[in-house]
Amino acid sequence: MRRLQTADGETELIAATAAAKIDLLQNAIETVIRGKPEAVRLAIVTLIAGGHLLIEDVPGVGKTTLAHALARALDCVFQRIQFTSDLLPSDVIGLSVYNQLTGVFEWKPGPVFANVVLADEINRTTPKTQSALLEAMQEKQVTVAHTSHQLEEPFFVMATQNPLEMEGTYPLPEAQLDRFLFKLRVPFPGREDLHDILDRTTRGSVATVRQVVNGAQIMGMRQVVRTVPLAPHVQEYVVKLTLATHPEGRENFLANKYIRYGSSPRGAQTLILGGKVRALVEGRFNVSMEDIRALLLPALRHRIILNFEAQADGRTTDDLLEEIAGKITPN
Repeated sequence: MRRLQTADGETELIAATAAAKIDLLQNAIETVIRGKPEAVRLAIVTLIAGGHLLIEDVPGVGKTTLAHALARALDCVFQRIQFTSDLLPSDVIGLSVYNQLTGVFEWKPGPVFANVVLADEINRTTPKTQSALLEAMQEKQVTVAHTSHQLEEPFFVMATQNPLEMEGTYPLPEAQLDRFLFKLRVPFPGREDLHDILDRTTRGSVATVRQVVNGAQIMGMRQVVRTVPLAPHVQEYVVKLTLATHPEGRENFLANKYIRYGSSPRGAQTLILGGKVRALVEGRFNVSMEDIRALLLPALRHRIILNFEAQADGRTTDDLLEEIAGKITPN
């Protein structure tokens, strides 16, 4: 078992055990996911941090495969919801059904009652159905007919979506986007990785993912993550980055020119929690500036709303965040 920098005694043992489990999880997933180590790592960071993940890119680049691989590596209840234009909120969260024999309404839970939920092509359904996930993702419960039903922990939503330019898609509400810890973009595989994928999927048997972590261990790792220390100057760096996305300040030239709404406080929380998990993954028991910088794009790209001028000039949230980060000087 590897030792963690700056941790000692019992704390070191607990943190190193969590880091070893994270390694097992990543290795298990990478038996079927090739050429996407950063996407795999960020998916695991999201799970351990207790958030939810949104993956966006064109069809066929492995979004659903990544979600399936992560679910299979966990000894937890898994449900897949295929979002379509005719999907109803009750198809997601469940409904109360009247039993004629007993004369009472009986609760029939929907597929959202699972530990890992794959919301496949979430932006192919209407906003009304999309919003059915809001309470579940934030409060870990759903309310039907004035009755709240608790979801079992760990509860993790991994949603995939196609770019909005494609036909038959609906934009996710800003409030729901903010509930996702990270938004990932899965890159198209390179030449060597594409050869490897073809060899694995068209010759012989397809590799399978073995279960390496259970729900109780995930909850334990979430507690360990919150004990990872954060230096004041690193937190100040997070605050500066978050405030720099808001157009109110005179010094925020890029934000003033191109950004309509900046990141919510959840963006800063995401950078810190994600940074703590990434520190464990990297074998450290302290959060560095590099941890924060590495998570900037997936943590904030979906929390910033650009104005018309940004669209007219062809600016994207990613390049604006990169430019803003380049102007922020860490203390």
